[in-house]
Amino acid sequence: MPIWEAVLLGIIQGLTEFLPISSTAHLLVARNLLGHEKPEDAFTVVIQLGTLVAVFVYFRSDIAKMLRGLVADVRVRRFASTPESRLGWFIVLGSVPVVVAGFTLKKWLKATFFNPTSIATVAIAFALLMALSEWWAARRARRGQPPRTETEITWLDALWIGAFQALALMPGGSRSGTTITAGLFAGLSRPAAARFSFLLSLPAILGAGLKEMYDERATLLASEQLRALVVGLLVSAVVGYFAIAFLLSFLKRYSTSAFVVYRLLLGVGILGLIAAGVLK
Repeated sequence: MPIWEAVLLGIIQGLTEFLPISSTAHLLVARNLLGHEKPEDAFTVVIQLGTLVAVFVYFRSDIAKMLRGLVADVRVRRFASTPESRLGWFIVLGSVPVVVAGFTLKKWLKATFFNPTSIATVAIAFALLMALSEWWAARRARRGQPPRTETEITWLDALWIGAFQALALMPGGSRSGTTITAGLFAGLSRPAAARFSFLLSLPAILGAGLKEMYDERATLLASEQLRALVVGLLVSAVVGYFAIAFLLSFLKRYSTSAFVVYRLLLGVGILGLIAAGVLK
């Protein structure tokens, strides 16, 4: 892979991992258009580790507090003894659905959904679901129900949002998109849903990336592939950091409607490229 392609894919990954528009869908389509023989290979998964670095850096204070809280809980044999450890346990619980789905359905998911037609269909379907969650949030506001904050997240909310994260294993679903959608349905504010979404991504991205890196280590660690991977990881980390900052600021003032429209256009555009014979 030429270095300029690695840079381009790193930019795409960094932008689309945290914006609710599906990084895997964009990477697969971009690599298809670039003529890559197997766009669904390990590179597409492992490059997500770059955006994981962005989450660790951006939320380093929150993550440090959660880890200290979790360690303290284990030492005293108690659960959720502080707000920080409580959030940490919620992240653990919310990660269970995606871990189970990832291990049991990996081959079926790749065989079924890692193609342009499925990507377009899923992108459109989840755009409509996101629009429905915005309608639900507006309905709550009209009834005088204030949005809930991170401190009001419950065990059931964590499991609910985690189940939606598992749906993002289908390219086009978007990890941040599905989890923010679930958060809005649960009555969370947009910024609270986004922050929990980013923190919830840590175990899933780390686990998937390390597993793919181990499984495909012989190919990924080849000198020419390794160089491209390192460049892609670095670029995605830098771009991802600014994408997080942008989205959190954006959602304090605006709804996700712009992303709904983009996802609809993305799905229709992919279907158009398929019809024109550009995508296969």
